[in-house]
Amino acid sequence: MIRFFLLQNKQGKTRLSKWYVTPPEETERAKLESDVNRVIAARTRGNTNFVEYQNYKLIYRRYAGLYFVFAADITDNELLLMETIHLFVELLDQYFSNVCELDIVFHFNKVYAVLDEYILAGEIQETSKRVILERLKDLEKLE
Repeated sequence: MIRFFLLQNKQGKTRLSKWYVTPPEETERAKLESDVNRVIAARTRGNTNFVEYQNYKLIYRRYAGLYFVFAADITDNELLLMETIHLFVELLDQYFSNVCELDIVFHFNKVYAVLDEYILAGEIQETSKRVILERLKDLEKLE
Protein backbone atom coordinates (compact mmCIF):
# COMPACT_ATOMS: atom_id res chain seq x y z
CA MET A 1 0.00 0.00 0.00
CA ILE A 2 1.15 3.50 -0.78
CA ARG A 3 1.62 5.48 2.43
CA PHE A 4 2.24 8.94 0.99
CA PHE A 5 3.15 10.78 -2.19
CA LEU A 6 5.47 13.77 -2.40
CA LEU A 7 6.26 16.03 -5.32
CA GLN A 8 9.38 18.06 -4.56
CA ASN A 9 11.66 20.30 -6.57
CA LYS A 10 15.46 20.00 -6.56
CA GLN A 11 15.74 22.62 -3.81
CA GLY A 12 13.68 20.43 -1.48
CA LYS A 13 10.47 22.48 -1.57
CA THR A 14 7.43 20.23 -1.41
CA ARG A 15 5.05 21.25 -4.16
CA LEU A 16 2.42 18.62 -3.47
CA SER A 17 1.85 16.00 -0.81
CA LYS A 18 -0.85 13.39 -0.40
CA TRP A 19 -1.08 11.14 2.65
CA TYR A 20 -2.96 7.86 2.48
CA VAL A 21 -2.42 7.17 6.18
CA THR A 22 -2.90 9.56 9.08
CA PRO A 23 -0.26 12.25 8.53
CA PRO A 24 2.12 13.11 11.35
CA GLU A 25 2.05 16.45 13.13
CA GLU A 26 3.12 19.49 11.08
CA THR A 27 6.68 19.73 12.47
CA GLU A 28 7.28 16.00 12.15
CA ARG A 29 5.86 16.03 8.62
CA ALA A 30 8.15 18.89 7.58
CA LYS A 31 11.14 17.00 9.01
CA LEU A 32 10.12 13.83 7.19
CA GLU A 33 9.75 15.71 3.89
CA SER A 34 13.18 17.34 4.25
CA ASP A 35 14.77 14.00 5.23
CA VAL A 36 13.21 12.30 2.20
CA ASN A 37 14.57 15.01 -0.07
CA ARG A 38 18.00 14.81 1.53
CA VAL A 39 18.13 11.02 1.05
CA ILE A 40 16.99 11.19 -2.57
CA ALA A 41 19.03 14.21 -3.64
CA ALA A 42 22.23 12.62 -2.33
CA ARG A 43 21.83 9.56 -4.55
CA THR A 44 23.68 9.42 -7.86
CA ARG A 45 22.40 8.25 -11.24
CA GLY A 46 24.18 4.96 -10.70
CA ASN A 47 21.91 4.10 -7.77
CA THR A 48 18.50 2.48 -8.08
CA ASN A 49 15.42 4.65 -7.79
CA PHE A 50 14.23 3.00 -4.60
CA VAL A 51 15.65 3.06 -1.12
CA GLU A 52 14.51 1.87 2.29
CA TYR A 53 13.87 4.72 4.68
CA GLN A 54 12.61 4.18 8.24
CA ASN A 55 9.77 1.68 7.86
CA TYR A 56 8.98 2.69 4.27
CA LYS A 57 10.36 1.98 0.86
CA LEU A 58 10.86 5.20 -1.12
CA ILE A 59 10.36 4.88 -4.86
CA TYR A 60 11.18 8.01 -6.83
CA ARG A 61 11.86 9.38 -10.28
CA ARG A 62 13.17 12.72 -11.35
CA TYR A 63 11.53 14.50 -14.26
CA ALA A 64 13.07 17.84 -15.20
CA GLY A 65 13.51 19.59 -11.83
CA LEU A 66 10.91 17.61 -9.90
CA TYR A 67 11.13 14.47 -7.79
CA PHE A 68 8.03 12.27 -7.75
CA VAL A 69 8.23 10.15 -4.60
CA PHE A 70 6.03 7.35 -3.32
CA ALA A 71 6.52 5.86 0.12
CA ALA A 72 5.14 2.36 0.25
CA ASP A 73 5.25 -0.74 2.38
CA ILE A 74 8.57 -2.60 2.38
CA THR A 75 6.95 -5.57 0.61
CA ASP A 76 5.45 -3.58 -2.31
CA ASN A 77 6.68 -4.06 -5.85
CA GLU A 78 9.20 -1.32 -6.74
CA LEU A 79 8.84 -1.69 -10.50
CA LEU A 80 5.07 -1.36 -10.33
CA LEU A 81 5.46 1.89 -8.42
CA MET A 82 8.06 3.14 -10.92
CA GLU A 83 5.48 2.57 -13.66
CA THR A 84 2.87 4.27 -11.48
CA ILE A 85 5.04 7.38 -11.32
CA HIS A 86 5.62 7.29 -15.07
CA LEU A 87 1.91 6.98 -15.83
CA PHE A 88 1.11 9.82 -13.43
CA VAL A 89 3.62 12.06 -15.21
CA GLU A 90 2.14 11.10 -18.59
CA LEU A 91 -1.34 11.92 -17.28
CA LEU A 92 -0.20 15.33 -16.07
CA ASP A 93 1.59 15.96 -19.34
CA GLN A 94 -1.50 15.19 -21.41
CA TYR A 95 -3.89 16.98 -19.06
CA PHE A 96 -1.85 20.20 -18.93
CA SER A 97 -0.36 19.91 -22.44
CA ASN A 98 3.33 19.78 -21.50
CA VAL A 99 3.23 20.19 -17.72
CA CYS A 100 5.74 22.30 -15.80
CA GLU A 101 6.31 23.14 -12.14
CA LEU A 102 4.22 26.31 -12.41
CA ASP A 103 1.20 24.29 -13.59
CA ILE A 104 1.51 22.20 -10.44
CA VAL A 105 1.86 25.24 -8.20
CA PHE A 106 -1.00 27.28 -9.67
CA HIS A 107 -3.37 24.40 -10.49
CA PHE A 108 -2.70 22.14 -7.51
CA ASN A 109 -6.41 21.33 -7.20
CA LYS A 110 -6.39 19.85 -10.71
CA VAL A 111 -3.25 17.86 -9.92
CA TYR A 112 -4.99 16.45 -6.85
CA ALA A 113 -7.98 15.55 -9.05
CA VAL A 114 -5.68 13.65 -11.44
CA LEU A 115 -4.06 11.86 -8.51
CA ASP A 116 -7.42 11.01 -6.96
CA GLU A 117 -8.73 9.55 -10.22
CA TYR A 118 -5.61 7.41 -10.44
CA ILE A 119 -4.93 6.37 -6.82
CA LEU A 120 -7.57 5.91 -4.16
CA ALA A 121 -6.81 5.14 -0.50
CA GLY A 122 -3.24 4.17 -1.28
CA GLU A 123 -4.14 1.66 -4.00
CA ILE A 124 -4.11 2.09 -7.77
CA GLN A 125 -7.68 2.55 -8.89
CA GLU A 126 -7.46 2.96 -12.67
CA THR A 127 -4.60 2.35 -15.09
CA SER A 128 -6.15 3.48 -18.38
CA LYS A 129 -4.98 6.93 -19.41
CA ARG A 130 -7.98 7.32 -21.71
CA VAL A 131 -10.50 6.53 -18.95
CA ILE A 132 -8.82 8.82 -16.42
CA LEU A 133 -8.61 11.74 -18.87
CA GLU A 134 -12.26 11.25 -19.88
CA ARG A 135 -13.29 11.36 -16.22
CA LEU A 136 -11.29 14.55 -15.72
CA LYS A 137 -12.97 16.16 -18.74
CA ASP A 138 -16.34 15.19 -17.28
CA LEU A 139 -15.34 16.81 -13.99
CA GLU A 140 -14.33 20.00 -15.80
CA LYS A 141 -17.76 20.16 -17.45
CA LEU A 142 -19.35 20.19 -13.99
CA GLU A 143 -17.30 23.20 -12.86
